[in-house]
Amino acid sequence: MVAMQDVKSEDYTVHVEPDTSTVHFQGELSLGGPAEYAPIADLLNKVVDTEPNTMTLDLRNLGFLNSSGISMLSKFVLSVRKKKGVQLVVLGSNDMPWQGKSLKNLEKLLPGLKVEIQ
Repeated sequence: MVAMQDVKSEDYTVHVEPDTSTVHFQGELSLGGPAEYAPIADLLNKVVDTEPNTMTLDLRNLGFLNSSGISMLSKFVLSVRKKKGVQLVVLGSNDMPWQGKSLKNLEKLLPGLKVEIQ
């Protein structure tokens, strides 16, 4: 398996659990455009390239994601369409007001995507 390097800054951490193909997002992501989001997109792509049965994006501890971040996530979700055997699950929290609306929109991009907001 490819070594997965966490992506971190003072404001956020994106951590991968290789055993479960779960990517945990924590903090606040308000990076400036696709170039700044590239390390996170690369990390997501490395995980999905291992073709796990289920890949989980755990956003429950992500307090903020700007439009560039939502765009990066949307592009990633679209790319998962090509991985026929991968079930993508997105976990959100009702405590984060932006998540309900934004994460539900991802379902339109990938039939079969599971969005669980608790």
